[in-house]
Amino acid sequence: MGISQKAFEASGGFGQIHPGEDPDLSLRLKNLGFKLCLIPEAVVFHKRRIDWSKFYTQVQKFGMVRPILNMWHPGSGKITYWFPAVFSLGLLFSVLLLKLGIWWLFGLYVLYFMLIAIDAAIKNKSLGIGFLSVYAALVQFFGYGYCFMKSLWHIQILKQDPEHEFPNLFFKNV
Repeated sequence: MGISQKAFEASGGFGQIHPGEDPDLSLRLKNLGFKLCLIPEAVVFHKRRIDWSKFYTQVQKFGMVRPILNMWHPGSGKITYWFPAVFSLGLLFSVLLLKLGIWWLFGLYVLYFMLIAIDAAIKNKSLGIGFLSVYAALVQFFGYGYCFMKSLWHIQILKQDPEHEFPNLFFKNV
C-alpha cells in the first residue's frame, strides 16, 4: 500500500484493528475523497504463515474482521465475502445428504477438490503439493467461513461491541 503523507494524516492513519487495518484505512480515505487505485506493475512481497496452525489463525482473523469492517463502512460489503461460509456450509450439508443416499452434491465437491489437486500437482510437479493444496483450501474456507459467520452473528445479529467480543483483533492504546 502506498499513501501520501497528506492522505495518511487526513485519515488519522491506521486504526486499532488488525488484521483489517489496510482495508479500513482505504475505505476511510475513499470516504474522505482521496483517489484509490491499483498499480498492476507494483510488486509486493507478502510473507505467508509458516505452519498450518498459524495459517488457520490468520484466515480466522480475516473472517472475524470482515463483518466489523462492513459495520464500520456501510455499503462496503461484497457477496464474495460470503463465499467461504456458503462453501463450507454446503460441504457439510452435502455430507448430511450422503446419509440419505443423495451423493451428487458431495460429488461436485470431490470434483472441485480433484481439480485443485491436479492443477497444483501439475504446476508444481509434485503430487504432495497437490494434496496439500486441497488441505489449504479446506483450512482457508472453514477457518474464514466459520469465523465470518461467528462474527456476523455477534456483531450484526446480537449487536455486540466488536472490541469486547473479539479483543484479540484490537490494539490497546498505550
